[in-house]
Amino acid sequence: MQRGSDRLSVHRDDEMKHELQGLLRSGHPTRSEEWHDPEPSAEDDPAVWGGPVVPGDARASLATVRLELARILGRSAFPAGPQELARTLRRKHAPDALVDAVRRLPDKQRYTTVQELAQTLTKGGT
Repeated sequence: MQRGSDRLSVHRDDEMKHELQGLLRSGHPTRSEEWHDPEPSAEDDPAVWGGPVVPGDARASLATVRLELARILGRSAFPAGPQELARTLRRKHAPDALVDAVRRLPDKQRYTTVQELAQTLTKGGT
């Protein structure tokens, strides 16, 4: 079924799959001209690209922990307590260290935003 909201045609979709096959199979860019390759990450990019960011990690600033939590949890998980949030994180395949850090928070505490949760995790909540 064709919908009017599709940005690409079926033919362009197949073309893009073909272009990515070499990269997916080899694990590195396979183009002959360097200008075709994607740009590397910048120095000020969030550390999330380098793997999971968890509280207690050297690169786990408030901003990176908040970004990781927001990426995984979204808005619908709040307000909630630590056990509910830990279950949601586990269900969405979050890193074990992040789930464990949230699970160790006080049970009676409730969090209404990602910001509150991230602040607690980065300022001695773990």
